[in-house]
Amino acid sequence: RPQRGGNPATKGVRWAWFGEQIVRVMGFPDRRACRVAVIGAGAAGLVAARELQREGHSVVVYEQSDGVGGTWAYTGEVEDDPLGLRSDRKRVHSSLYASLRTNLPHEVMGFLDFPFVPKEGRDGRRYPRHEAVLSYLQDFAEHYDLLRLILFGRKVERVAMCPPACEILNCPSNDIDPCGLMEYRDATSKDAGDEEGGPGSVKGGDFVDCRWSILSSPASFQDLFRSGDEEVEEEIFDAVVVCSGHYTQPKIAEIRGINRWPGKQLHSHNYRVPETFKGQVVIIIGNATSGEDISRDIAKTAKEVHLSGRTWMCQVDMAQPIGALGNIWLHSEVDSAHEDGTVTFQEGTDAVADAIVHCTGYSYSFPFLDTQGIVTADGDCVAPLYQHVFPPALAPTLSFVGLPLKVIPFPTFELQSRWISQCLASKGHLPSRKHMLEAAECYYASLATNQIPKHYTHSLATSAFDYNDWLASQCGCASLEPWRREIAITSILGRRGYPDSYRDAWPDQSLHEIAMAELGALVTHI
Repeated sequence: RPQRGGNPATKGVRWAWFGEQIVRVMGFPDRRACRVAVIGAGAAGLVAARELQREGHSVVVYEQSDGVGGTWAYTGEVEDDPLGLRSDRKRVHSSLYASLRTNLPHEVMGFLDFPFVPKEGRDGRRYPRHEAVLSYLQDFAEHYDLLRLILFGRKVERVAMCPPACEILNCPSNDIDPCGLMEYRDATSKDAGDEEGGPGSVKGGDFVDCRWSILSSPASFQDLFRSGDEEVEEEIFDAVVVCSGHYTQPKIAEIRGINRWPGKQLHSHNYRVPETFKGQVVIIIGNATSGEDISRDIAKTAKEVHLSGRTWMCQVDMAQPIGALGNIWLHSEVDSAHEDGTVTFQEGTDAVADAIVHCTGYSYSFPFLDTQGIVTADGDCVAPLYQHVFPPALAPTLSFVGLPLKVIPFPTFELQSRWISQCLASKGHLPSRKHMLEAAECYYASLATNQIPKHYTHSLATSAFDYNDWLASQCGCASLEPWRREIAITSILGRRGYPDSYRDAWPDQSLHEIAMAELGALVTHI
């Protein structure tokens, strides 16, 4: 169990000018070690904890379940609200279904210096089942001795900024900081000097000096926080890294007439096994990865599966069924639903259906996070953020790992975590607050100019590799291996071109052999 307590007032001290007043701000030496809270012990939280430890920080990880893995920890349990709309529903974190296999090869998925390679007694296929991924994450946690840092069974109820950690000489605090947030601006920081690493930049750790209060309760007692029970505990940290994932708050398609439609509905978050739909006609809304995979899983037992998509990556023949059993039909978007059970599609066809499964993605939601409106999560995105990680006004004391979509997840988590850890240690550099905010606003404006919907804010897709290169440059480390990029691209193309077979027949055997040889050599040195 991580060590608790400690008086924040015993940390290092720095003096700063605020107008005419001298303020004694709770600060740190140039090379500092922070007490950092990590929210979540999934893949992002585990690698964040390791990177923070490597930079000498003291780490406490909050995990509401009894084990590591996050969404990779499969459970057959589902929520009592199949659509996930009720705020008082019983929450289930994992979104995995029983037969799920990875959609990237194991050699691509793994962390950069801890290879994900087959082990005896586990699924040795190139695209393994979810159990192999969980075992890999458990191995990672044990190898780097991370389990001792984790508070299992603790649900984070609230993360909030502390009152100013400062002593003000000869001046009432409310004259200087009426909003309750004390910022330390480097004396050399000027609007004219905004280049990264230039005279107007701010070393990570020197920009905002606020501390964070975390309230947590036993995860099995949902009402303790609201009732003020003594089981609620508070701890104070220098920084917080949010790694709680974004696959737990479902988004639902809006369908005209759905309230009169008699069938059953659920979100893919609560899908587990195909037997639930045996002999039925099922509508799948959403043709991204989860929709494509779940449609094929349900088709094993269903009479018919109708897969509806907003757009298709290539020309499809909606007149001919697809799939191993020839019982999957492709459609445009759902237009309406009717009292007699009919579901009508925009191309004019319809089907009398028993069930609708919404494979329509998730909203960004961090109900525990209170930043007094500085950071917002409105479902479609988290903003404002510099490079999907730091809120400019609170950097580097608050950060997020794992928000981007359509990336190679584990390596991206690793590079984000390394950057955060270095910035907190005053080893890395961040631009000025002004520069970071302008960069974020410029990015959002470019999305709007190009008519890219807001829910694609964190979707990197073709820019994912450039993003990883940029992160690596900030950390002073090597970019992703060329083979990792090429294999990932080949896998994505295979998923689009032959979704029924890409996991078991692939055209890049030579790249696979190069990767395994390189990773095998790395394994011998771990």
